[in-house]
Amino acid sequence: MNVRKLGAAGPLVSEIGLGCMGMSGVYGPADEQESIHTIQEAIDQGINLLDTGDFYGMGHNEMLIGRAIQGRRDKVLLSVKFGALRTPSGAWGGYDGRPVALKNFVAYSLRRLGVDHIDIYRPARLDATVPIEETVGAIADLIKEGYVRYIGLSELSAESVRRARTVHPIVDLQIEYSLVSRGVENNILPALRDMGIGLTTYGVLSRGLLSGSRPSGKGDLRGHFPRFAGENLQKNAKLVETLQQLGRARNVSGPQLAIAWVLQQGKDIVPLLGSRTRTQLREALGALRVSLSEEELKRIADAVPAASVAGTRYDERQMAMLDSERAAKATS
Repeated sequence: MNVRKLGAAGPLVSEIGLGCMGMSGVYGPADEQESIHTIQEAIDQGINLLDTGDFYGMGHNEMLIGRAIQGRRDKVLLSVKFGALRTPSGAWGGYDGRPVALKNFVAYSLRRLGVDHIDIYRPARLDATVPIEETVGAIADLIKEGYVRYIGLSELSAESVRRARTVHPIVDLQIEYSLVSRGVENNILPALRDMGIGLTTYGVLSRGLLSGSRPSGKGDLRGHFPRFAGENLQKNAKLVETLQQLGRARNVSGPQLAIAWVLQQGKDIVPLLGSRTRTQLREALGALRVSLSEEELKRIADAVPAASVAGTRYDERQMAMLDSERAAKATS
């Protein structure tokens, strides 16, 4: 496994990471033992970056990872998002970026993960009621106290990232990026490169859309996403077929081609796989063996254009909550 430096101020991480959210029921039921085996196999394959959130499964995901990394803590870097509030029914309750709240959040995360520090700690979203400088300043205090090593951000605009880095160095921004979600290319990615901040990307297969996966019924969060709804899904199936055809021409799968495309957009980008099983993980890791020329990268992007995807990446309410999207809309 090759490594990449996570921003100018960050650690060396595997060139591809594992996003563990799907192991806690958001895409329908998941097998806990298979999830643990998948995490452990990822580590065995050289993946050292594990991404989670304290609100994934209301703490379930952190406890799952804690069991999986027992005896392997020195082999992994833990990236944890915080701030999303949940109700007893599992509904979203907003975001809390107050210093007093995040210090409470980290205390519980450390206990659930079974570790004495978190490697990269990041607010999941911008809390519009709390200046980002205050939130980052509180994480910086945790670094001084030894509970956190680095600060990351998630789904923020370039301007918010600039404000955050005046308080403390930022190693990366986490945001959705794929063949069909390329908004980050307009101003966020250039700004990050100018600031020496890395990019970790989730949704590299657009939550399974590009692999042909479909919502599995009740409990599958994708049932609420526009890209998986009705006519949108039918239209997007054509893009998936085009991707599969491109893959067959290279003797690889469509998903492998899509992951390789993101992987080769720059050495400062680290894609996060959403694999929930060892079979999915092995398939996805095949993307590391796919080398694409500049001409091929452009051909793939032109054949599966982001402008042709039907539906936004979140529903209207959630899109309105994203600082990264609000800023893009304001400048369009």
